[in-house]
Amino acid sequence: MTLPEIIQKGGFTMWPLIILSVLSLSTIIERLWYWGRVLLGERKIFARILGTASRNWGMTYKVLNEYPDHPLAAFLSEPLKLKDPDPEIFHLALETAADDQLSLMRRGDKLLEAAIALAPLLGLLGTVLGLIHSLSNIQLGDLGTSSTSDVALGISESLIATATGMIVAIVSLAFYRLFQAFWTNQVRIFRRAANQMELIYRQHYLDLENLDSP
Repeated sequence: MTLPEIIQKGGFTMWPLIILSVLSLSTIIERLWYWGRVLLGERKIFARILGTASRNWGMTYKVLNEYPDHPLAAFLSEPLKLKDPDPEIFHLALETAADDQLSLMRRGDKLLEAAIALAPLLGLLGTVLGLIHSLSNIQLGDLGTSSTSDVALGISESLIATATGMIVAIVSLAFYRLFQAFWTNQVRIFRRAANQMELIYRQHYLDLENLDSP
């Protein structure tokens, strides 16, 4: 069967399934592109930023500005925009920046969740309506005749909607779990980077206090 024939035989619920699949696919492609940019070279960026901060704190902000589009650099650069803040304020600035960046990383999750939940239900609805239509055409006098074979064919065609809904849901769920794994790993990286940056800054802050003290 061609695609137009599948859509026609699957019933009217195929159209919302197609719209849902297009939205889900576009989200998956966009998120794959996003995560590819985030994960590519992240270890090198992490090591360079923290290495520069430990050796020469004054150069840290300059190095961070070399990666303006990377979430890790954007997260660590926020507290450095303040003028020698108190360590507690530095910590709060890091937490706020982390929340913002981690929220951006979950963009598109709601759409994938909708596809996972709605696609099987739409497919089931299409199948149920197809079954109702096929079975309503059966009459007692048609049993054992060629009419019943037509009904069987109609029932098999009505299952197209369920199969389509399951495919959309399964693909969406697989990538949703993948993106969740990426996000969870980023939480660990952000926490590790924040802890190390705070330790380095606290030492820098103590050095500043010692210089200012008589």
